[in-house]
Order: sequence, then C-alpha cells, then structure tokens
Amino acid sequence: MENKETIRNLLHQIPDPEIPVISIVELGVIRDVLLDSKNIEVIITPTYSGCPAMKQMEDDIRKKLIEAGFETIKITTVYAPAWTTDWLSEAAKEKLRKYGIAPPEESTTDKSFLSHQPKNITCPRCKSKNTAMVSQFGSTACKALYKCNDCLEAFDYFKCI
Repeated sequence: MENKETIRNLLHQIPDPEIPVISIVELGVIRDVLLDSKNIEVIITPTYSGCPAMKQMEDDIRKKLIEAGFETIKITTVYAPAWTTDWLSEAAKEKLRKYGIAPPEESTTDKSFLSHQPKNITCPRCKSKNTAMVSQFGSTACKALYKCNDCLEAFDYFKCI
C-alpha cells in the first residue's frame, strides 16, 4: 500500500495547467490525500471559485494516479478555507520569477494588501520597482498585467488572493 508521501510525490509531478513551471502541489491546490486499502481521495481547493483550470487539474490527477496503479480515485473540491497566495512556497515564488511572472510580494494579511491600491511591483526581469499596472487582469484572472518603465517589458503579477 502506498503512503501519503508517495502520493504527494506523484502529484508533485503534475504542472499547473496555466503556469507549467510550478506543480499543483507547489501551488497549494492539493489540500490532503486520504488513503485506505483500496481507495484514494485527493482533496483540492481552487485558486479562486471560477478557476477554469480546475477540470484540467482533476483530469491530470486522475490520469497520474491511474498510471500509478490506483483504480478507485475520488477527487473532492473544498472551498473553505479559501485558497490564498500565502500557500505558495518561496521556492515556487522563485520559479515564477524565473519564468517571468512577478510573485506576490506580500501576505494577504498585510495592511497594504487590504487597501487594494495598485502598487509598484518588482519587475521579474530587471528587478526595477519602476513599474505600473496596465490592466487588473493579465493572461489569467489570477494575474494582473504590469509594465516595467525601465526595461519596457510587460509582465504578469500573480495577485495576492
């Protein structure tokens, strides 16, 4: 019988469908894995309630576990507590930076986050803070589009949620 760590390692191999440089485990979507002698249940939480990538994640989880020999697989989506960017590890944030996406720069508990004011986000390419928001929404709803005024590159910012 497999253990939770083995299952999490399998799930760690599944990339986020929208940001392939981080896994769904690193993203924090995988909340728990429940096992008994014949069954496996994977508990997931979407990054936000309307995330269009959740169906793809479910399909990828099911496929990976079937390939590993599991037959009875249940995937349960839970919405509480709500997913937060605070669940991203520092390693995942660094992967985002290297990929060209500015990771969240604060915690959802920071007072500046609660003000919802546009901020100067660090450019993931040249590290300048001389940036400006172009659009509240970037390539996906969980990202905002920014432009660096120094290197003139556009980039996504993974919004604090």
